Amino acid sequence: MADQSVADVVAALDAASAGDAAVLMDLMHRISGAEPTLWNVGTIGYGSYHFRYDSGREGDAHRLGFYPRKGKLTIYLMDGTARHSEALERLGKHTTSRVCVYLKRLSDVDLVVLEGILRESYTYLAEHDGSMHRID
Repeated sequence: MADQSVADVVAALDAASAGDAAVLMDLMHRISGAEPTLWNVGTIGYGSYHFRYDSGREGDAHRLGFYPRKGKLTIYLMDGTARHSEALERLGKHTTSRVCVYLKRLSDVDLVVLEGILRESYTYLAEHDGSMHRID
């Protein structure tokens, strides 16, 4: 898995999931200006930011990212879904956790709303790089 590339991850998807991944990759590239990189096992990420846990532990994460799987998309909002609650109400069919938006298909959501959420998240993380605090 360590030698896997973004292209390998997308190539392993079924046609519908690969199509959704291509749309998200284009969208995230336009927002970030960054090329996609592979984070962890199959997360496609754009840009990076530095964070600190309250315990003092530090790390780096992608500013924008998603994990594509057959019939499932996880979009990461590293600044937290709570910051985007109003926009998420207008997004369409999805569920959330603390930092994830879960979709079955991009056709279930309003892409204009999604782009606004992703732009806001990216900008927030860019403005707070190095000063983001996470709770352990």
